[in-house]
Amino acid sequence: MYRYQYVLFDLDGTLIDTNNLILTSFMYTLEKFYPGKYTWEDLIPHMGKPLYDQMELFGPERSEELVQVYREHNERVHDELVEEFPNVLDTIEQLAKMGIKMGIVTTKQRKTAEMGLRLFGLDKYMDTFISYQDTEKHKPHPEPVHKAMQALGVDPARTLMVGDSQYDIQAGQNAGIASAGVAWSLKGASFLSSFNPTYLLNDMSDIIQIVKQPTRQL
Repeated sequence: MYRYQYVLFDLDGTLIDTNNLILTSFMYTLEKFYPGKYTWEDLIPHMGKPLYDQMELFGPERSEELVQVYREHNERVHDELVEEFPNVLDTIEQLAKMGIKMGIVTTKQRKTAEMGLRLFGLDKYMDTFISYQDTEKHKPHPEPVHKAMQALGVDPARTLMVGDSQYDIQAGQNAGIASAGVAWSLKGASFLSSFNPTYLLNDMSDIIQIVKQPTRQL
């Protein structure tokens, strides 16, 4: 029996490389309304938060308008700017062959999240999909993780949450499950380590050996 039978993944910055897409879309939007005011360095600390929450920080008086412009630009250039992270598809395929149940837990809106999954053929491996629209509260609150767990009928002791931001790690911790940070996060491996994830992945393939660990004896 594998140590982990259920694995939940964040999407952006974890399974697919949308960093350039996200930062480009933010800068396009913010330059349109606030020329010269913000840089990429201003954006990175807030990555992983829901889009509305981020726009409330940058332009609270016109956040709805900012979100609309961002999404229009994001969808228009999506397929051009999104890339694969190394060994993601091979690892997901291997986990599926092992019988591991998988799901997505993202703060992204469903439409563009599904675009990214389909672009690289990852959608067929996911047994549940929790997006921004599916919960009232969002990571680091445990509600999205709990909803995914409920959909999969998981054993919390055999469930792992994987992500590239502190919000993913905290959501897993708050839901009472193990967590793994990814070292390719724009926020940096040392930053993620400061939130005490159960594991830190240097490559997506590392998760295979983590899942295969012997089940802990009670």
